[in-house]
Amino acid sequence: MSDSRAFCPRCGDPVPERPESDATAADPLRPSAEVDLCDACYFEDFDFVDAPDRIDVRVCSQCGAVWRGRRWVDVGAEDYTDVAIEEVSEALSVHVDVEDVAWQVDPEQIDPNAIRMHCYFTGVVRGTPVEERVTVPVKIARQTCTRCGRIAGDYYASIVQIRAEDRTPSSEEIDRAKTIANRVVADMEATGDRNAFVTEMGEVPDGLNVKVSTNKIGKKIANKMVEEYGGTVNDSETLVTEDEDGNPVYRVTFAVRLPPYTPGDIIDLEGDDGGPVLVRSARGNLKGTRLTTGERYEAGYEEGNAPEARRLGQLEDGVETTVVTVEDENAVQVLDPETYRAKTVARPDYFDPNAETVPVLKSRAGLHILPDDG
Repeated sequence: MSDSRAFCPRCGDPVPERPESDATAADPLRPSAEVDLCDACYFEDFDFVDAPDRIDVRVCSQCGAVWRGRRWVDVGAEDYTDVAIEEVSEALSVHVDVEDVAWQVDPEQIDPNAIRMHCYFTGVVRGTPVEERVTVPVKIARQTCTRCGRIAGDYYASIVQIRAEDRTPSSEEIDRAKTIANRVVADMEATGDRNAFVTEMGEVPDGLNVKVSTNKIGKKIANKMVEEYGGTVNDSETLVTEDEDGNPVYRVTFAVRLPPYTPGDIIDLEGDDGGPVLVRSARGNLKGTRLTTGERYEAGYEEGNAPEARRLGQLEDGVETTVVTVEDENAVQVLDPETYRAKTVARPDYFDPNAETVPVLKSRAGLHILPDDG
């Protein structure tokens, strides 16, 4: 390179003329004063890498979450070497004049809570290859995240009470409520919601209580149960405390009342001469099948899913008996399962005239042929 008319402002030596690329000319981070220094003066103050003296990584000793910025983040790491490398990468900065930068890191595990990160950098400045080695200690600080702290303290913001009208919820309904609660929480956790958790599930003599971390989760669980089984949901608020800004904090109870009848129940409707009904669904208005005719039944709007009726039994209470003869399109003779005498009963349209045996239910309403749902 030929000498230019420029001189180094520090030592007075001539500064060689340098080709300036468009990127260099347009980069506002490259001070013009540094460009005018000679190489000797420039490299006296040149720092290739700016590294912190130490990096502290806060991790939750319970769930393994890492504190980043102003919140806890689930990283799913089995160890924290990768986390330490990432934290070091974000903390290091390379001089803006360095081109063709390459670097590698060699982590050294000192103990479970200390990692020494040996970093090696190479690059080119003013056509001169440069390199530097730095060592950054990383300290793993094990703490308890907000979520795990709340779980340990049995915190909950909402309680879902699973009950049933005029009966106790079945084991199937209880198990389903537990499954729904866990699934709702899992779905919310999958979206990154760290405040989603089930605090406690406890069976009580008249049903199930589910304590959850947010009102949103409680509402979803309650609505899902009613969507599947029918019934109603009532909610009530209780003032429990105030937040740091003085705003009231409420705990919400969602009371789920499942219908009195479930699919498979056989009921005798009061004031109805159409014969017993096999309940098929209790969502919305109660729906079922007439045992005398096989016709579809649906309760009126005012009756909803709880018409006045008495429970005669369940579909599973049926017993097999012998078909004696088909009398006509409305009647068939079967053996009474208790007296073993031939008895004429109503012939519903689901009856198979070629069947040799049929399931029947004997109750206070009489003897009736049941659908062979199996």
